[in-house]
Amino acid sequence: MKLFLSARAPNPRRVQFFLAEKGITVPEVMVDLAAKEHMGEAFLRINPRAKVPVLELDDGTHICESIAICRYFEALQPEPNLFGATPREQGLVEMWQRQMEIELMQAVQFAFRHLHPAMAEREVPQVKEWGEANKAKVLNFLGYLDRHLADKAYIALDRFTVADITAIVAIDFMRAARMAVPEEMVHVGRWRAQVSARPAAKAGA
Repeated sequence: MKLFLSARAPNPRRVQFFLAEKGITVPEVMVDLAAKEHMGEAFLRINPRAKVPVLELDDGTHICESIAICRYFEALQPEPNLFGATPREQGLVEMWQRQMEIELMQAVQFAFRHLHPAMAEREVPQVKEWGEANKAKVLNFLGYLDRHLADKAYIALDRFTVADITAIVAIDFMRAARMAVPEEMVHVGRWRAQVSARPAAKAGA
């Protein structure tokens, strides 16, 4: 088994954070995105979509997509559970995880890919208006998240889950998109400091 990752990329970091929380160690193969290793013939045989992370199992199976990889390890080692223990918890975690991924992380990535000069060659066409529109979406969603966290320590349950991992990785990646959490969003700020203090948060950062 081995895990194909890339340094400082948000989706690989989600998997690294998750594995660190589980206390699971997997051999890693670093893919240099700047050198376009992910576009090379060797890597395209592993994932034709040219994206990391990818988990390669001992039987040659390749599992792509960060949450799919996390679900594999959750099934392999259920505790500590990060997707919820009961049907109610699992439903809530799935709901919040989806919101963090689609409404926050995806919007941050669109802002980065469509506005950052370094992405002009890879994001064709680079639509600056779409990048700006997604910056506004990020701020709108953060306002919603700030209100939600007013009386909660964590996002989905009364304990840390994969929804918190997706959210913190997305928020930390805002820096690459040249964005920042507004200072008045104190509940997001408090939650961010708390989650960032977890030892596993250093994985992939």
